[in-house]
Amino acid sequence: MNNLQFHPYRIFTISSLVILFQPLLVSSRCICERQYKDENTSQAVTYKAIAMASILIASAIGVSLPLLLKNVSALGPERAIYFLIKAFAAGVILATGFLHILPDAYDSLKSPCLSENPWGGFPFTGFIAMMAAILTLMMEAFATGYHKRSELRKAQPVNGDEESDGGHLHGSAFVLERSNSSDLIRQRVISQVLELGIVVHSVIIGISLGASESPNTIKPLIAALSFHQFFEGMGLGGCISQAKYKLKATVIMVMFFSLTTPTGIAVGLGISKIYDENSPTALVVQGVLNSASAGILIYMALVDLLATDFMNPKLQSNVRLQLGAYATLLLGAASMSVLAKWGGI
Repeated sequence: MNNLQFHPYRIFTISSLVILFQPLLVSSRCICERQYKDENTSQAVTYKAIAMASILIASAIGVSLPLLLKNVSALGPERAIYFLIKAFAAGVILATGFLHILPDAYDSLKSPCLSENPWGGFPFTGFIAMMAAILTLMMEAFATGYHKRSELRKAQPVNGDEESDGGHLHGSAFVLERSNSSDLIRQRVISQVLELGIVVHSVIIGISLGASESPNTIKPLIAALSFHQFFEGMGLGGCISQAKYKLKATVIMVMFFSLTTPTGIAVGLGISKIYDENSPTALVVQGVLNSASAGILIYMALVDLLATDFMNPKLQSNVRLQLGAYATLLLGAASMSVLAKWGGI
């Protein structure tokens, strides 16, 4: 009889828990379905056209600026401001990897729309980012090593007190020339891998924006993505400038970066009727590509950009320059952090 007296309380408790968690269960199911709230196709197309033009111009200006200013003597590699600009660009790229791309990848691969097995039981986001960073290191090391070995096979250095056939090239000059050639190859590898990491993310955000039919979603992204691409372009443009490509290769890299996000928007616009960003296939593809992109950018920023410059004797021997580089690094990271808060990208 006493047990029967407790049954109403148990029933009440169970009922309360069901009522409490029911909205969570419903929301988990709902977000896996395409949302049609606030959709206005004609107005959305107008904003998408504005976004394509704005992002194209911002990207082109950002990536071209370091290339146009490289012949200015005040901004030469031996100048202090050169280190400050590179530190700012590295901060932008580092924050892009940590604050923009990696959280997006985590959200995609941890979505309730994906099955618990295997996506819920293993930290795929961190694993893929780690493997992308390791593979980037291996690729850089292999490319640089291959070039150095080929240089050694091509010619043997002459003795220090002997002259070459032209009568001007000494052994030490040969070694210097070979060293400069290896550094140039390394810079070209860095610029190409960095562009790859940036472009992957740019395509994804372009398609997502282009597939959206909500003007309220698109409007804030126009300004946010324009600034985002401008700052990223500055970082990439600095690396392209250091790689000293010929004019044709430089134009191709600039155009490739500038057109990537607008092209992604155009693709998203074309598939907006059938594309569902919450479908399992879309989530997995976005999550995997964003994770790899984040790993590449974080590695490039820390190893190829920051570590190289911050270990430079010129920077280490000048305390004021060191502090200035720290400040511009934080300023670059802060600028992208503000965009992450403001634009939600």
